[in-house]
Amino acid sequence: MRFFLQPCVLVALLLLPWPLLAAHGLSIDGVLKYPEGFTRFDYTSPQAKSGGHLNLHDLGSFDKMNPFTLKGVPPRGLTSYVFESLAVPSLDEPFVEYGLIAEDIELAGDKKSVTFTINSRAAFSDGRPVTVEDVQFSLDTLKSNQAHPFYQIYFRDIERAEILDPRRIRFHFVRPNRELHMIAGQLPVLNKAFYTTHPFDAAGAGAMVAPVGSGPYLISQVVPGKLISYKKNPNYWASEHPTRKGMFNFATITIKYYKDPVVGLEAFKAGEFDFTFVNIAKQWQRDMRGRRFDNGELVKKNIPHHNNAGMQAFVFNTRRPLFQDVRVRQALGLALDFEWTNASLFFSQYTRNNSYFSNSIYAAENLPSEAELELLNPWRAQLPPEVFSQPLNPPSTTPPASLRQNLLKAKKLLQEAGWQVEDGILRNSKGQAFRFDILLVDNAFERVMAPYANNLKKLGIVVEYRSIDPSLYTDRVKNFDFDMVVSSFGQSQSPGNEQRDYWSGQAAEQQGSRNLAGIRSPVVDALIEAIIYADTQEKLTIACRALDRVLWYGYYMVPNWYLASHRLAYASWLRQPQTLPLYFSADQWLDTWWRE
Repeated sequence: MRFFLQPCVLVALLLLPWPLLAAHGLSIDGVLKYPEGFTRFDYTSPQAKSGGHLNLHDLGSFDKMNPFTLKGVPPRGLTSYVFESLAVPSLDEPFVEYGLIAEDIELAGDKKSVTFTINSRAAFSDGRPVTVEDVQFSLDTLKSNQAHPFYQIYFRDIERAEILDPRRIRFHFVRPNRELHMIAGQLPVLNKAFYTTHPFDAAGAGAMVAPVGSGPYLISQVVPGKLISYKKNPNYWASEHPTRKGMFNFATITIKYYKDPVVGLEAFKAGEFDFTFVNIAKQWQRDMRGRRFDNGELVKKNIPHHNNAGMQAFVFNTRRPLFQDVRVRQALGLALDFEWTNASLFFSQYTRNNSYFSNSIYAAENLPSEAELELLNPWRAQLPPEVFSQPLNPPSTTPPASLRQNLLKAKKLLQEAGWQVEDGILRNSKGQAFRFDILLVDNAFERVMAPYANNLKKLGIVVEYRSIDPSLYTDRVKNFDFDMVVSSFGQSQSPGNEQRDYWSGQAAEQQGSRNLAGIRSPVVDALIEAIIYADTQEKLTIACRALDRVLWYGYYMVPNWYLASHRLAYASWLRQPQTLPLYFSADQWLDTWWRE
């Protein structure tokens, strides 16, 4: 609501930071594709039908119903089916959100606060309206020690929430940045009344109580660790909301759990579930075939995307003394023969990761620019010379280069680090053998590790790799209880606060963070802050490229590969909109599909 002001009042207010006009959406640059009053996203379909059942799958098991805490594993679907946030992303735009629970959003002119007006229709599945008290409770809870450390890091610069009136709440910022108002919009809204009677961080039987959210689905059936079913809420408050029109079309969704990915694959081919995305090249090339593919019951399709590919890699746990010498990490990276692996195992489907921001404008190119050097030069004494003198090029075995040359270089680096081969085993000055374990969650990756381990064996290194139960794997990774794992670090179209969780020294000490490598570097911390507080797109790009170089020549990981498309297989009766979004995950696009 707008009010007419007396001139004297108006003059007084002009002396204060004045908010921008209220808006139905948020963006970094103020540009929105969809105007106020839009009816649906372009990547949804007005022909979408409601009803029918969808069977999905997941690996491992689950043991809790709260996706926002550290301990335990929640079932697939909770965050998107049961819970909602103040605003939701547009998959057509690099970093834009439109109000959902918040119908109106005001960013202060000094960008030190953002004010949300709660949609008067927003309601939880128990009929309770969503209130500003719920929003305040959500922020306070997710920033507390009860929640997963990620949220403490991600929302760190949101100082507090101030309730202005029964429908408006203002988030005050410790220090503003270009994306902080959008991070505020991503806040999941929790039901305060529910968590007053059910402890947020409940354990044991209490952890399995179905939560009450404001999302499109209700939990209808739970078989602990094996199956969860969702049913469409007939009273869903946002069914006609423009950000929800044409989405969440299935009447029921069941997710079945499998212990083994091979068993899961065969279950899909037998018709036990209806949709899957394939991350293994061999599965896509050789295993996704059979009678049901031949007769058209199952469809496989390669769907392009424009996503920032980020980094997939073999990750060293530098908390282990074995990997604290950068020369050792560099040497082990030289043992991966990507070219042979891609041709022999992946049917030449992949592109090598050459950046922590692969497939994006943020990837470092050539040598540092003058603008990058302004960020890097103050740290020159703490950085390897390669940061300034060499572009980011992963080791290659393409002639005239060869694996033999790479291994010879690796041997020299290991010798410089104090390791010598004795009786075929690499040992240090204390006679200790160089041996470590690679922890895997998918036994399909064992065929990738076999040649890598064999190359390391040529250096005298003893490597064991093994796949373990997904739940145990998740627990060990959360607690940094591993030598090396395979992991991916997805990047948004506008990198920002999540970089703290990935690479900061603070995150290195917090169990459950994504800083699996244990990176502790004042240079990295400073460049992360330069990214977060960049006030233009140009400065953001420069800071990302500078960070890219520092991470790359820290040799914290052995870069893997990426694919600029999604490999999907699904039942032929599934229908999808004709228009593809630009930036999306397979799960996000599935939310727009329907049953014929």
